Amino acid sequence: MKILIRSAKIIQKGTALNGQLKDIFIENGIIRQIGEGLTLEADEVISHPNLCVSLGWFDMRVHAKDPGYEQKESLYSLEKAALAGGFSEIALLPNTKPTVQTRESVHYLKKSGDLIKFHPMAAVTLKCEGKDFTEMIDLHHAGAVAFTDGEHPIQNPDILLKTLQYLTPLGGVLINRPEDMNLTHFGQMHEGFVSTLIGMKGMPRMAEEISVMRDLKLLEYVMETPFGTPNTSQPLLHFACISTAESVSLIREAKAKGLPVSCDVAVHQLCFTEEDLLGFDTNYKVNPPFRTQTDVQALWAGLVDGTIDAIVSDHNPQDEEAKNLEFDMADFGIIGLETLYAVANSYNIGLSTEDLIEKITVNPRYILRLPIPEIKEGSKANLTLFNEDEEWVYKDIVSNSKNSPFVGKTLRGKSIAVIV
Repeated sequence: MKILIRSAKIIQKGTALNGQLKDIFIENGIIRQIGEGLTLEADEVISHPNLCVSLGWFDMRVHAKDPGYEQKESLYSLEKAALAGGFSEIALLPNTKPTVQTRESVHYLKKSGDLIKFHPMAAVTLKCEGKDFTEMIDLHHAGAVAFTDGEHPIQNPDILLKTLQYLTPLGGVLINRPEDMNLTHFGQMHEGFVSTLIGMKGMPRMAEEISVMRDLKLLEYVMETPFGTPNTSQPLLHFACISTAESVSLIREAKAKGLPVSCDVAVHQLCFTEEDLLGFDTNYKVNPPFRTQTDVQALWAGLVDGTIDAIVSDHNPQDEEAKNLEFDMADFGIIGLETLYAVANSYNIGLSTEDLIEKITVNPRYILRLPIPEIKEGSKANLTLFNEDEEWVYKDIVSNSKNSPFVGKTLRGKSIAVIV
């Protein structure tokens, strides 16, 4: 098939083509020509006002509900939601039923994507219960792109330490969402003025920050031992969904020391605060919880200065039975695949278009040790086409679940097509 993209602004930081308006001709999945005013015959011509093109977008934190919870999201509906959001590749958490902890489960997910690539992450511990290790070496060779207990923060420091030691010679990466769950039992939202005002059990900042401190200390210990000679310069430890100003500061200091660490932020954490929960709308119930404006500003500052490497959706579909309940009984989580770019672009504070795109294209692939595509003649096409200025109302939800606080909101920036 021959595809001709007309007058697209190329967004690829650090390349000679960045910011240039070019035609791109793709034949049988290969970028054949990049130029101006190309007069080639094509089966499909893509032309759109204010058209931009970048590397295919990559979401490195998606809750796969299939197998086990297909009523919330099947792999088929997940793929449709990812395409609607402009993603050509997504990384899947292991919290399915059964858990992704065998070669067979890794292969099942790898082979399931028809139009986009699914990258399975494997569990650190059996059933993500934090007790006994999975066969990490076997899972690594089977194609698991990272190791994490996903929704379940690793509580046992010995488990985390040994995992770092196991993964160092493999050149693997451990992903942990920092939370000391002894401090968040029965918590519903951020611990602060609003939780006190409305009588909700709070989840304090220090539950996250203590975990970040602990994990960084363990990482530092590993790097000082004979285990601490990683195969690559890439991160060995990755923090998922950080949410506080102190977490940003701690990770910034760790990077300045040269520790192999990276982190991401869930896009919805960049938009809302604890005050948005005053209406008891369960679509705002997430973990980590929405915190304060000070924290939001610190997260944006961390994105601008490079402390925060990636923006993720933390796409977590929940059906009506899990969300249409009293606030304290509802499950955590919102969907975000379809809106990640538009939300980040709409609420953007100080981040250039090039840097924003880099945090959903290059950086996630680098962290996960995956090949980074290129926009150049002779390369395989892995592209997302989008309009950074188009305004639209989020209402036609593709996901099986509808738990989003952005429904009905006007967003700026929209994906147009994915070519992979």
